Amino acid sequence: MESDLRSYLERRRRMLERVRNLLVDKLGVQREADEIDPDTPLFATGLALDSIDAVDLLIHLEAELGIEVPSDEEGRSALRTVNSIVDLALEKQEAVDGAE
Repeated sequence: MESDLRSYLERRRRMLERVRNLLVDKLGVQREADEIDPDTPLFATGLALDSIDAVDLLIHLEAELGIEVPSDEEGRSALRTVNSIVDLALEKQEAVDGAE
């Protein structure tokens, strides 16, 4: 059980790092990747992304991480914070791993 938890935390840490780097490298967020608080909102008062950034983010999430964000309420919720993107990515990854 402890090894499962350790494994999950390591996968989460790696995905968090990938999402933070994507925000800095592809969307031009003006912070160091490790300075991005995972609970900071992506839009408005948080990282101040706009609607064009949202489209770019969707494209890069699919191209870089293989994550297709649903176009419903679940998708909008998944784009609220870095943590919510990480949650969605891990959920999608587990679904793919479970199907194999």
